[in-house]
Amino acid sequence: MHKPLAGQIALVTGASSGIGEGVAHALADAGAHVAINYHAHAEPAEKLAAAINGKGGEAFAVGADVADETQVDAMFDAVVRRWGTLDIVIANSGLQQDAKFTELTLADWRKVIDTNLTGQFLTAQRAVREFERRGMRDVSKALGKVICMSSVHEVIPWAGHVNYAASKGGIQMMMKSLAQEVAPQRIRVNGIAPGAIRTPINRDAWDRPDQLDKLLTLIPYGRIGEVEDIGRAAVWLASDDSDYVVGTTLFVDGGMTLYPGFADNG
Repeated sequence: MHKPLAGQIALVTGASSGIGEGVAHALADAGAHVAINYHAHAEPAEKLAAAINGKGGEAFAVGADVADETQVDAMFDAVVRRWGTLDIVIANSGLQQDAKFTELTLADWRKVIDTNLTGQFLTAQRAVREFERRGMRDVSKALGKVICMSSVHEVIPWAGHVNYAASKGGIQMMMKSLAQEVAPQRIRVNGIAPGAIRTPINRDAWDRPDQLDKLLTLIPYGRIGEVEDIGRAAVWLASDDSDYVVGTTLFVDGGMTLYPGFADNG
């Protein structure tokens, strides 16, 4: 079986559940060793690592708050001590703290921006430093790959979720600006923008038939996304099959960004 990421070392932040868990599984199935980051609860990450190891892969769990520079450094140091370096970094950690704009607290604004945007900045910065430190390896055409996990809400406004949408819009421009800066070093930086994906964080939108039917009116392709859809996209963006893809956001959304409300001329 072809393993497009064989011999490569990957780190996935926020990988103990949801999209991050699906991405970690996909990278491992593609042949990568995978470091599984978690923030507060080690058990789900350790269970995921055990599942990957049980299938013949290589994985371990590593804790860190991605909004804390010291913890991010310690996380990278742990991966480098164990496997020598990294080739692929998926900046996936994210959260929501939703409220009507006039009721949104400064604390909740900062919490979302700190995790979703600053966390990706710190993760990507340390990744680039590590790629530069160790130089080219023969496992990939690129010096290293960074994938920033964004959302369709980097382009679709979302009332009642201003902090979240602002963080995702910031990820888009951070990703593109970073890609422009480091591409001459053969470091590829790209993004993935998931649409509606079946994960615990949005269970209220899909766990009853009436809720799912309402959600599907926003998705021209007629189904909700699965974490495997994002995992396959991440493997492709991390592999040499996408070697000429730089500074691009890959929307994996069933057509949600086609604004289906305008399909009948609005």
